Amino acid sequence: MFWKHKRIPPGQIIVAGFGGTILLGTLLLMLPFAARSGESTGFMDAFFTATSATCVTGLVVFDTYSHWTVFGQAVILALIQIGGMGVVTMAIAISIFTGKRIGLKQRFLMQESISAPQVGGIIRLTSFILKMILLIEGVGALLLSIRFIPQMGFARGIWNAVFHSVSSFCNAGFDLMGKNSPYSSLTGYESDPIVNLTVMGLIIIGGLGFFVWDDFRQNKLNIRAYRLHTKLVLVTTVILLALPAIYFFFAEFGRPEWKFSSGGERLWASLFQTVTPRTAGFNTVDLTRLLQPSVLLIILLMLVGGSPSSTAGGFKTTTLAALFLCIRSVFRNQDSIRCFGRRFPPEVLRHAATLFSLYLFLFLAGGAAISYAENIPMLTALFETASAIGTVGLSLGITPELGVFSHCILAFLMFFGRVGGLTLIYAMSGAHTPAPSQVPQEKITIG
Repeated sequence: MFWKHKRIPPGQIIVAGFGGTILLGTLLLMLPFAARSGESTGFMDAFFTATSATCVTGLVVFDTYSHWTVFGQAVILALIQIGGMGVVTMAIAISIFTGKRIGLKQRFLMQESISAPQVGGIIRLTSFILKMILLIEGVGALLLSIRFIPQMGFARGIWNAVFHSVSSFCNAGFDLMGKNSPYSSLTGYESDPIVNLTVMGLIIIGGLGFFVWDDFRQNKLNIRAYRLHTKLVLVTTVILLALPAIYFFFAEFGRPEWKFSSGGERLWASLFQTVTPRTAGFNTVDLTRLLQPSVLLIILLMLVGGSPSSTAGGFKTTTLAALFLCIRSVFRNQDSIRCFGRRFPPEVLRHAATLFSLYLFLFLAGGAAISYAENIPMLTALFETASAIGTVGLSLGITPELGVFSHCILAFLMFFGRVGGLTLIYAMSGAHTPAPSQVPQEKITIG
């Protein structure tokens, strides 16, 4: 394989792997029997769909059920699975299952792909990840089939259960609910406890990250023994789930315009619209009816996304936590960033600030460009760019109507959001080596 070439930096291999997967997916989706019309789908539309699926985003130019045949849907599902697991993880998985020897180069590449702290134990960790993915997606499909089989029949019910389980766990947001109403997502299940709990559970578990799973496996419920990474992920995730849910319940879905028949329906809608921006892309209510503050809140949640080494996108919960803790340390006049009796090394803040700045710049620049090119409100354009760079897939309904220029912007943002900002930087700069000498230090005034 091309990854065995010793002169290619890991970052470039990861980028090439995702790019090659997208290109292959594009060619498969362009085949005439991939579309229900029996005609070949245009390159740009197939490319956008393949990018969205591989980058586990969910933004679409066609309703997935109405436009694509079962073959086309299967291609999309395969791209979602590969993108959610990671191209390198999938390739390593194939090597493991076929009994091929995994060399040191591949172990380093795997470490880079999932941002593992060390090479030691990487194959064991990969095997654990693969088993957990199959188990979680299988349980999710089983639970969803309880609802879908009685409604859709056995064959279609099983297919929908598997598709939505994988799409939910991989935080992709693709759905097959367009038979009755195109682009309807899960709006027909806004108060269904089985669908809501299963989909939300899959989204949250997939978004926690593989290292958090490994911590759970090793330490069970012994919270004190958890790594600092796991503690930060759990605390930040709980806060980002609880506070927006309270807002949606009282401020948004408490309005008489929604006319929920019970408090339970309001609760389900509030919880789901809080979970799905992190970063799954399903919705159970019409997002175009939301107040502008609610739209802005969803944009912020989409930008944060999930946690590192997960199936989710965004600039990640740990980045947000590091920036918040940095602000707290300034207010407390501390010389280092501290949390749970530990302190962060300086490079953590540098990486967090770099990622946050990159995401913010690309999100705003892309939104401004789309707003100007399409002559649409800035907030609407920013919603789409946040959805793309956060690999979410939520939309206010304008994605199918956008031009080629705007689709190219969204495709780049999806790719950036899935591959990762630091990975792309290292891939473009090649092997990054420290400076051979230090230059004189001088302070500047801030603020």
